[in-house]
Amino acid sequence: MSGTLYGIGVGPGDPELLTLKAFRLLKAADVIAYPAPDNGESFARSIVAGYLDDDKIEVPIIVPMRVERFPAKTVYDQAAKTIASYLDSGKDVVVLCEGDPFFFGSFMYLYERLAHDYPCETVPGISSLMASSAVLGRPLAARNDVLSVIPAPLEDEQIRTRLQVADAVGFIKVGRHLGRIKALIEEVGLLKQAAYLERVTLGNQKLMPLADVRDAQAPYFSMILIYKGAEEWIAQLPISGETL
Repeated sequence: MSGTLYGIGVGPGDPELLTLKAFRLLKAADVIAYPAPDNGESFARSIVAGYLDDDKIEVPIIVPMRVERFPAKTVYDQAAKTIASYLDSGKDVVVLCEGDPFFFGSFMYLYERLAHDYPCETVPGISSLMASSAVLGRPLAARNDVLSVIPAPLEDEQIRTRLQVADAVGFIKVGRHLGRIKALIEEVGLLKQAAYLERVTLGNQKLMPLADVRDAQAPYFSMILIYKGAEEWIAQLPISGETL
């Protein structure tokens, strides 16, 4: 009998945001797999490090952190084979995923390779989008507002279109696109409604009005939230540089 594959969302960074179900599975599993860069520690693992027992088998999935495209298919193909070998031996495998596994999460690529052949379960986690609105103290959307999640690497015209039709916006994957995105937001007249957030729920968390941001690039863990809907959330922006 094969083991079961679990993809668990470990949230945006604060270990206390791990769900009870994710914690239970993490403690019970034989094998823990997680994405890791090729030049540093795994952020996903660091979130749950305090909960890991010494007897766990650990499987780092090395994902090169590069601006240019890398052979991601090869990485996940190999990781799936390694995980499958443990499942075949009857061991349960928990795969850690930052945020939520199926919201731009890395676990989905393992799921599509393994779910047809092994029992799989996905445990949702708190995404950085939800955490960002919580620390900002401004709801993402209300009533019949339409929320649009926009990946910053999209082309300018696509972004302009989405900014014009949505009532609320969350920009993800901001990084090196910060300066360009800020200019587009200002161009469509939404700069005053935009908040910039960085490393939410962590000790070095930062949030401020986007208008006060001077850098052209942002850290990997950053986000921009905009609200222009019917409710009066627009004025609720943090003082520049304020952290919680």
